[in-house]
Amino acid sequence: MHRVGGVFVNSTGPIGPRGITRRAMLRQSAAGAAVIGLGVGRRAATSTEGEVAPARRPLGPNDGICLGVIGVGGQGGHLLRMLVDRARGNPKLAVVAACDVYEPRKQAAQDLLRKQNTGKTVDGAVYHEYERMIENPDVDAVVIATPDHWHAKIAIEAVRAGKDVYVEKPMTHTIEQAKALRDAAVANEAVVQVGAQSASNPVYHQAREMIRRGAIGKVIWTSSGYSRNVPQGDWNYVIEPGASPKNLDWDRWVGWRWDLAPRRPFDPERFFRFRKYWDYSGGIATDLLYHALAHLAVALGPEFPARVVASGGNWVHKDRDVPDTFLMNIDYPSEHSIFLMGTDANDGGIPEVIHGQYGSMVFDGFKIEPQRAFAQPFEEAKKHGAHDVPSPSLPDHMGNWLECLRTRAMPTCNVELGYRVQVAITMGVLAYRQNKAVYFDPKSETVKA
Repeated sequence: MHRVGGVFVNSTGPIGPRGITRRAMLRQSAAGAAVIGLGVGRRAATSTEGEVAPARRPLGPNDGICLGVIGVGGQGGHLLRMLVDRARGNPKLAVVAACDVYEPRKQAAQDLLRKQNTGKTVDGAVYHEYERMIENPDVDAVVIATPDHWHAKIAIEAVRAGKDVYVEKPMTHTIEQAKALRDAAVANEAVVQVGAQSASNPVYHQAREMIRRGAIGKVIWTSSGYSRNVPQGDWNYVIEPGASPKNLDWDRWVGWRWDLAPRRPFDPERFFRFRKYWDYSGGIATDLLYHALAHLAVALGPEFPARVVASGGNWVHKDRDVPDTFLMNIDYPSEHSIFLMGTDANDGGIPEVIHGQYGSMVFDGFKIEPQRAFAQPFEEAKKHGAHDVPSPSLPDHMGNWLECLRTRAMPTCNVELGYRVQVAITMGVLAYRQNKAVYFDPKSETVKA
């Protein structure tokens, strides 16, 4: 398979946005099954903004999945390579498209797409504008790994166009965007997975069942964090000397035309090191602590926060907007608190523990430590099987999403869980920046003073 005039072709003819669909091709000729072995496509219709796409149906065992990756820099490039590796030798999976606004990354993606699926050639489409990718009826689902401020816009437009979505964490840049993405995903019956990989770690699913059975009694408070110590400061990635407005679409990347970030002159520092700046990122909170809170939400149950406070500062690294040390406390309506801390100036960290009235669930080695004053109820819970919960067998995070594309089941870090985690994390950023406690109204789903 290769591209001619913007469409995919092989010996049986074209498929793609300006050709016949895979479904029609397969009806015409059994030879169509050789088209990268992908089988029958799910849908050819797209949806304009605000419209609801046609309802999805579960994929059959012989149906294939065609993926596109939007944003192929650091994490996006890693995901692209990982997906190409998955597709190699798998006749029911292919990565058929990639998108970026930086020409060297587009070229690298094109070279990589040509190498997938041993014995077959997929000369994948490489786009400058993601809108063109999601218009392609032969792209079933997209992986979004752009800077944070673009996540919501692309994901919402993708689900409205009938695509399923894997969006890197954080789910969005703001609470309003997270709510809009949740609403769009629900309305369009899209399978959305947020890329917090530890949400698919079996231990947190095991912990959820143990807590439900009363293994540690009433949950009181939880501690977790994510710490690193990078001498030059986290996120100070290499700035490629050849980057310039000639090969990097700066205005589109900033997104000022869509009110995604303020208009600024070309600055390669911001492009390659975007996580250091509030315009495009929430720093430690969104890059690191989203991970910790996502898997804790699996164990404890996803819930909107009631109140969040935060503190910290730039105690070592002065070259950024976002703090190098960040601490936040979340109070929940079900009457427990979560304390999260992160720093990129010391890698010591704090233990991840869920503290209950009868005992504490320690995730380093995964053990339960009883509270001496509640030895009897602790033993009673143990006697009734609260601790005898086997670790479930789960696919990895990307595998979980790909499986859910077929079954239409909710993935482990689905849009509802991701939304609630985003609310808490973003409230932490707001609390820090405003230097005051912030509150959440669950009826209006808005932050209140």
